[in-house]
Amino acid sequence: MAGTAALFAAVLFWASRRFAVHEDPRIDTVAEMLPGINCGACGFPGCRQMAEALVRGAESGDISGLFCPPGGGDAMNEIGGFFGLDVGSEKQTVAVVRCGGSRDAAPSRTVFDAAQSCALQHAVHAGRSGCPFGCLGCGDCERVCPFDAIIVNPETGLPEVDEQRCTSCGKCVVACPRDLIQIRPVGKTRKHKRVWINCRNTQKGGLAKKNCSVSCIGCGKCVKVCDDIVQAITMDNNLAYIDPDICISCGKCVGVCPTGAIAATFPAVRPKPKKKEAVDA
Repeated sequence: MAGTAALFAAVLFWASRRFAVHEDPRIDTVAEMLPGINCGACGFPGCRQMAEALVRGAESGDISGLFCPPGGGDAMNEIGGFFGLDVGSEKQTVAVVRCGGSRDAAPSRTVFDAAQSCALQHAVHAGRSGCPFGCLGCGDCERVCPFDAIIVNPETGLPEVDEQRCTSCGKCVVACPRDLIQIRPVGKTRKHKRVWINCRNTQKGGLAKKNCSVSCIGCGKCVKVCDDIVQAITMDNNLAYIDPDICISCGKCVGVCPTGAIAATFPAVRPKPKKKEAVDA
């Protein structure tokens, strides 16, 4: 029996040496440079897998297509310096809540007496204001955020994003059952000026405004004013959309919107009313 055990031990020792997988020690080094929060914003399940991808990319001489949003430029520059490679440039992004239906703009019409869950309410209920596209305000996005970067304002009932804490991990985007949260560039200027349609309602104007005073009514005024500048706004199914890659944040669309459905991170000047032509007596 002792001889048999010794034989099996020798076989196992030989197999462990023969089929051993030798891991690149650089993976551990790179993993330590990453935040280690395993948020998945980079497109990989965790930081370990991201580190493995970076090492593979370094072997081929190009890691410019890989980026860690929570670590940002500092972490990527450190990793690039470690490999002696250019990490390229990545747009800084932030989560944006696309709904302006506060308690004042969209008064409560019904009460949902059940679990405070956006997913549950969306499945069986139109929402407190009656808008089937508006924010439900139950805080599913707040609960999934690992950085405490999004909080539901108790006065407005809407989520608010802390840009300093947001890492664009996208967990809130997945958690929102009404697709109200989008990861968008912070802006093209130093002041992070950006503009977006603060509504997701595709109903026709009268019905949309019945439930929310700041809903998009599909009038197309924003499209017309932007067509003369950069053509960044399109209209689809009664709802306008601003392409952040084209928009120059001039703010003119904000000024012409009759319902205030377009939000901006800066005060936009509304156009002056045209003077009535003098009528000859």
